[in-house]
Amino acid sequence: MTGRLSGLLGRGLALVVRAYQLIVSPWFGPTCRYYPSCSAYAVTALRRHGAVRGVGLAGWRLLRCNPWSRGGIDHVPQRGEPMPWSRSEARARTLGVAAGGARGHDAPEDL
Repeated sequence: MTGRLSGLLGRGLALVVRAYQLIVSPWFGPTCRYYPSCSAYAVTALRRHGAVRGVGLAGWRLLRCNPWSRGGIDHVPQRGEPMPWSRSEARARTLGVAAGGARGHDAPEDL
């Protein structure tokens, strides 16, 4: 898939997730164990990485968001960074203390 097409499709999928955030999510209240929430993570991943990688990142996050997970801070990797499932220190990136503090660009993007 070309970069432009993937980016366009990623933005379309991000709109679907935003619709979920506005219509469905308020009925259930805050239940996510991670920060940012799983839906905010998905929107950022889709906008930053396009459709293919964004769906992969969002799916990986949803698999980790379960009752046995401790949760924590888990930001979407920047472009060019390895994907979380491809490196042994994936968990160190999610904990700002273990990684030497939070980076300046780790704030969630505006939705």
